[in-house]
Amino acid sequence: MEVILLEKIANLGAMGDKVNVKPGYGRNFLIPQGRAAAATAENIAEYEARRADLEKAAAEALGAAEARRDQLADKVITIASMAGEEGKLFGSVGTADIAHALTEAGVTVERNEVRLPEGAFRAVGEYDVQIQLHTDVDVTIKLLIEAEK
Repeated sequence: MEVILLEKIANLGAMGDKVNVKPGYGRNFLIPQGRAAAATAENIAEYEARRADLEKAAAEALGAAEARRDQLADKVITIASMAGEEGKLFGSVGTADIAHALTEAGVTVERNEVRLPEGAFRAVGEYDVQIQLHTDVDVTIKLLIEAEK
């Protein structure tokens, strides 16, 4: 299925690119979420007419993400969790916990923006956490997990 992208999508292409995707991915994800349109002649003409508005919206989203990155730069978040004597947590600290702690610290972060490629943290310690605010904007914060007293 050939689609025209209405925004930049990681590992797929930039705004305005015509790309071939699997039909299910196009029909069930990209098109319903407004990220792409089928690459028909009328949709391409409509895209060209709306191109300036879409580029302006993309620039505003990028600017907002960069402003949030500046707020998060060099941020250190501390989360207290119950742990055993060896430092192993009773449970884990995951994306929702990190997003909630950042939101309480004054910067709104959604849990789907927190990247934990190795899974949730299960031990007391200091960790670097990657936050992806936009396709082009990443920031790394320091996370301290401490045992509750």
